[in-house]
Amino acid sequence: MRFDDYFDFDSLPWPFNPAGKGRPRHRRPRRRWRWLERGDLKFAILALLRDRPMHGYEVMQVLEEESAGSYKASPGSIYPTLQLLEDLGYLDARARDGRKIYSITDAGRAYLDDNKDKVRSIFERVSEFSNRFFTRDVSALTRRISRLTRATFQGAVGWVEDEQLFSDMKGVLDRAVKDMEAAWDAARERRRAKKAAREEGEKEAEEGETQDAG
Repeated sequence: MRFDDYFDFDSLPWPFNPAGKGRPRHRRPRRRWRWLERGDLKFAILALLRDRPMHGYEVMQVLEEESAGSYKASPGSIYPTLQLLEDLGYLDARARDGRKIYSITDAGRAYLDDNKDKVRSIFERVSEFSNRFFTRDVSALTRRISRLTRATFQGAVGWVEDEQLFSDMKGVLDRAVKDMEAAWDAARERRRAKKAAREEGEKEAEEGETQDAG
């Protein structure tokens, strides 16, 4: 996730958005960070419905609550997935007070059990994101960003005649951006390595089970 994919920096006032200075302008569509990766939604829905039957809107609300508001499910994703799970026999739907109430079937529970590691991974990722993004880690980042902003603009306002200072400050910020992008690249490499190690471990476990069965 990139911050400019999640937060609308273009809507901020000047000086944070000097090109617009408060005036609306055409912007490229922003990508929204995906709390659920491709194929995860059906597992999340089944896991929620294992606790209690719900109608579609309730599923949307609970998903938003579980993600601390970072994921807002749309009817265009929830209802087709519910229908798919019903068609597969994993859910049973019954009308009640003008709504379709979905409950998990024995086949749905078995499907969850067969994919329990996947389900656990989904909710662990959600929990980790919520804990980090909405608590101490982002608060610490926010304080540092605030100090950097104050130091930058206090210097700019007080030393408008010093061209060298402006050049130096731009250099500092350019280096900070490069360092931040390098930190993101390193994080992506760690994630890829972790995923590859996990997949290799799962493959070895499957091979071991096959040999034991043989």
